Amino acid sequence: MTLIPPKDRKQVEALEPLLGMVEQAMGFVPNSMLTMAHWPELLQSFAGLGGTVLSGGTLDPGLKQLIALVISSAAGCRYCQAHTSHGAEHRGVEAARIEAAFEYETSDLFSEAERAALRVAAHAGMVPNAVEPKHIETLRAHYSERECVEVVAVIALFGFLNRWNDTLATTLEDAPAAFAASHLTGHGWAPGKHA
Repeated sequence: MTLIPPKDRKQVEALEPLLGMVEQAMGFVPNSMLTMAHWPELLQSFAGLGGTVLSGGTLDPGLKQLIALVISSAAGCRYCQAHTSHGAEHRGVEAARIEAAFEYETSDLFSEAERAALRVAAHAGMVPNAVEPKHIETLRAHYSERECVEVVAVIALFGFLNRWNDTLATTLEDAPAAFAASHLTGHGWAPGKHA
């Protein structure tokens, strides 16, 4: 149960255009966003940043979701693992690739470029951050500097979301919870405090 209850949409009618767009894109409104709605300006700023990072740029949106899944796994946020795996599937990533994201180093389902991005995500999610210059050098061998910035932007966005959702024990919504239960439990996923 979320430690700070999400706002009911009726309580934040001024945010309805934003919440409606999120619902159209995701199929539901995340409880994390409804909790942010206690501070409407925060939610609006976050939505702008999140939209730019996840939907803008040149990197494949499915790869961005896999990057978010790997950093969320390294950070231990079960809520974000469920959301990002479901988001990857929603963006056309095959279930086998989502399930193999935890074995990106050895799975033949990933290219060297994808491995470089996922490696940076995994090391960035560790505390303390374990990214070393060699990780960025390998990333730069496959991506433009702009694309490297996109990779780090996804990582930074989910650094915020991992802390937000894990701190508040945000309750998982049905769709991402069901997807994670079907595809991530073999890798140790359980809803934990997000049930």
